[in-house]
Amino acid sequence: MTPQNALLREPATTDTVTSTRGATVTRLARTRRGPVAAGAARLRRTARVAGGLAARAGAWVRETVSPAGMLLVGVMVGGAVAGAAFGWFEAWVVAAMAAALLLVCVPFLLGSHEYRVRLELDRERVVAGSEIRATLDIVNDGSRPSLPGVVDIPVGPGLVEAHVPLLRGGGHHREELVIAAHRRGVIDVGPMTVSRGDPLRVLRRAMSWPEVQRVHVHPVTTALPSSSAGLIRDLEGAPSNRLVDADLSFHAVRDYVHGDSQRHVHWKSTARTGKLMVRQYEESRHARIAVLLDLDLEGYSGDDEFEAAVSAAASLGVRGVTEGRDVLVAVSASLDTADRGAVQSMRSLPTITPRTLLDAVSALEGGPASGTEARVIRLESVAALVAQSFGDLSIAYLVTGSLVPLQRLRRAAIALPLGIAVVAVRVEPGAEPGVRRSDDLTVLTLGELSDLPQLLARGAAR
Repeated sequence: MTPQNALLREPATTDTVTSTRGATVTRLARTRRGPVAAGAARLRRTARVAGGLAARAGAWVRETVSPAGMLLVGVMVGGAVAGAAFGWFEAWVVAAMAAALLLVCVPFLLGSHEYRVRLELDRERVVAGSEIRATLDIVNDGSRPSLPGVVDIPVGPGLVEAHVPLLRGGGHHREELVIAAHRRGVIDVGPMTVSRGDPLRVLRRAMSWPEVQRVHVHPVTTALPSSSAGLIRDLEGAPSNRLVDADLSFHAVRDYVHGDSQRHVHWKSTARTGKLMVRQYEESRHARIAVLLDLDLEGYSGDDEFEAAVSAAASLGVRGVTEGRDVLVAVSASLDTADRGAVQSMRSLPTITPRTLLDAVSALEGGPASGTEARVIRLESVAALVAQSFGDLSIAYLVTGSLVPLQRLRRAAIALPLGIAVVAVRVEPGAEPGVRRSDDLTVLTLGELSDLPQLLARGAAR
């Protein structure tokens, strides 16, 4: 048997091999097939093509025929069946009326969409409770008139509808829209869909634009007084054990080494020893403010209390960033289903600028910390992870709800590094503002967000 004959007797195969460089090599081997095998192959190909066509037809029907249209189709089919089976004249009349109604709706689908749609938002960041103004521009780029339609604009979980009138070729329609941003969060605006159909909404034809615009709804914040009085005065930093060639904390002098800057030459020591001597410094480390926000919804009496806590934490973080301090805003990281009860995780929010911090705070979501649906960890665990991962803290704010007992707040304070000031901000809407001090913890009761500046001004962090 020759090698060629051996190849002809091999079964039909298609092998795909991917090399380490990412190249793909495909090998096809042709064989002689009998009439049965060839017929089966043609049948399979026909079935695949028919299945694809059926799937596309089904998708077109679902997009074009509304539930009311499906009802009309059912009435038409049911009436025809009943009329043929039982000879009911009334059933034939009902079927004819349903068919006529469907035929009347068909002309509204004729013609093509040649719209050019643009949605402009006046801003991409707003404060909770504000409104976003949008301008919708629709242009008929075609030469023929376009029938009236409806523009559906998904706005988060909601939907905004704008009606488009009859537009002649080159016609233009502009409409002003108002999008409410009542609560903190991230709102996705889009993708837009222009639909056209009959007045009864039996049949419809839609065209989509995939563009999605994102709006960050920041929490309400309040202006806070300077926190310098309640922190370590670290303008010059706290010296560390690491020696560097340039800083603010002088350590000693040493012999000149090739490459040292002449700016650091200590001329008095050079004159006394007869050789070049340079200054050496201790690296200064600036103190860090930590804001720990409790995302455990079991510690809050409701959504409003949780949002007030988010606003308080955002206010503290923004104040620290505005002052140019090193700010850490830490929250519980979302837990995977398989890791619940076995893994503790936290994440720090970006604090490069107040805007980046508020953008991150906008996307925060709370969750339970216990039970089978646990998604976050408790505040004490976040404090322990902060102590392990971040040093040089000067003050830590623990922001939580009114249902968290004082014992848990003390455990969270003990978990933090020794020697730092710990302030717990317990949000309790409607309560009288108050301050409770102890050796290791200061507890602020925050009835309203506007109470926070006064509490800090009274020296609660001292």
